[in-house]
Amino acid sequence: MDLHGKVAVVTGSGRGLGLAYARALADAGACVVVNDVDAEAVDAAVAAIMKAGGRAAGVVAAVGGTQTAQRLVDTAVAEFGRLDVLVTNAGILRDRVLWKMTDEDFDDVVGVHLRGTFTCARAAAVRMREQGTGGRLVLISSPAGQRGNFGQTNYAAAKAGIVAMARTWAMELGRAGITVNAVVPVAATEMTKTIPAFAPAIEESERTGTPLPDWLRKDEGLGTVEDVAALITFLASDASEDVTGQAIGIGGDRLALWSHPQEKAVAFSDGGWSADAIAGQWHTGVGAEPETYGIPAPKSPEA
Repeated sequence: MDLHGKVAVVTGSGRGLGLAYARALADAGACVVVNDVDAEAVDAAVAAIMKAGGRAAGVVAAVGGTQTAQRLVDTAVAEFGRLDVLVTNAGILRDRVLWKMTDEDFDDVVGVHLRGTFTCARAAAVRMREQGTGGRLVLISSPAGQRGNFGQTNYAAAKAGIVAMARTWAMELGRAGITVNAVVPVAATEMTKTIPAFAPAIEESERTGTPLPDWLRKDEGLGTVEDVAALITFLASDASEDVTGQAIGIGGDRLALWSHPQEKAVAFSDGGWSADAIAGQWHTGVGAEPETYGIPAPKSPEA
C-alpha cells in the first residue's frame, strides 16, 4: 500500500497497538501525528518513525475533550498541510463488576473511548469536508463491544457505541467521500497477557522469539500487534474506497467481517401480544434458539 502524500492522526499511539498502527502507516508513506498522555512515549514513537525514514509529529494530550481533538487536527495541518486519515485508538480500562463500578469508573472510560472517538471524528470530519478530497475514519472497537465481557460494563458499552457511530457516520459522510469503519482487534498486549489461557503461550513466544502457536493465531485469532496493523493500512488506503460502515475483525491469522444486528426470529399475533401469549410461545417460538453472550472462554489444546 502506498500512502505517500497522506497525513494520519493516531490517538493513543505511544505504545502497544496504537504504536503499531502509527508505524505501519508511516512505513507505507503517510505522515503521522502520534498522540499519547505519556510525553516520553510520544517522543520515542516519533523518533522511531523518523529513524526509519518516516515523518511524524507528536501531541501529548488526553483524548476526550473537544480541545484535544482540535489540537490533533490542527497539528496535522500545521506540520503536514492536511488530514486524510484518523485512527481513534486511545483508551483506558477501569474494570469492575456492576455492583462495584463507581460513577468515575464509568465516566472515565466512556469519556476517553466513546466521547474521545466522537470529538476526534467530528474535528477530523470538518477538516476533511473542507478539503473536499475525502478521507478515512478508522474507529477501534473490541470483541467486548460486540459480545459483552465480564467486569467491563463501561468498556463494552463504549466499544459497542463506537460501532454504532461508525455505521451512522458512514451514512452521513458518504457524499463527502469519507469512509468510516470499525476495527475489532485481538492481539498480544499487556492486557491479553493477563488472561490465564493466553499467558504461557505469549510468554514463551516472547522468551524464545518463536511465533505464537496455531491454536492461538487461528482458533482464537490472536497474534502480534503488527498482525492487526495491516488492516489499518488497508483501510487508510485508496484500495478501501468502497469499504464503509463495516465492523472488521483481525488478529493472528484471522480476518473477519462482523455481522450487523438484525432480527433473528419473528412471530405475529393478531391484535398484539399479551404477556401470557408471549410466555406461551417463547420457548418454542421466537426464543427457541436464544443468542449467546460474552466472549467465549479461550481453550488451549491442553485444556
